[in-house]
Amino acid sequence: MTTDSTVRPTADESPDHDRILAICRSNWEYRGLDEASVREMLQELAAHLQDAEAAGRTARDVVGDDVPAFAAAWARSRTPLHRRALRLAALAGGVVGAVCLFRHLVRWTAELPVEAADLAFWGMLATVTVAWELRRGSLGFRKSWLLAFAVGLPTALGVRLLAGDGALFTLPVWVAPILLLPAIPYAVADARAKKAEAA
Repeated sequence: MTTDSTVRPTADESPDHDRILAICRSNWEYRGLDEASVREMLQELAAHLQDAEAAGRTARDVVGDDVPAFAAAWARSRTPLHRRALRLAALAGGVVGAVCLFRHLVRWTAELPVEAADLAFWGMLATVTVAWELRRGSLGFRKSWLLAFAVGLPTALGVRLLAGDGALFTLPVWVAPILLLPAIPYAVADARAKKAEAA
């Protein structure tokens, strides 16, 4: 795995630096850190490694003998579990809210009947979103949503065949924006981070 151009080691750096940065990026993305935080932490770590080499010290003096453990400890201190869980919950709710709002608009109704198949589909949509976030650390609308729909639709069809198509309850239109709004700041931050990285 390669790092982005903002943290790629220069010619006078140790060859180990690139490997350390790659291990840390992978660890942080797996733990669900957002793209902006990962990018900033990689820049900071690259600077520390350069400073250590200029002072005659090795990369081990900075990260220790266990690079994944170093990355995990930094992730926990930088973005505690409760903050990552809040982000994941907001994004998963946002995906479900967006789908609900779309269905309200398509059917042009203020009351959306919810079937067992709908619950299965939304649950799978949220699960795939959370799994994608844990692995990639960014929302990734196109890829994550395509994957979620590819998994969610067959699940919903299977549940409909088993449970039928009777409505369990109705969902008022105001629920969708409530689910969607908390995800917007995270989505905007991810989009800005990707734009900055591309620039």
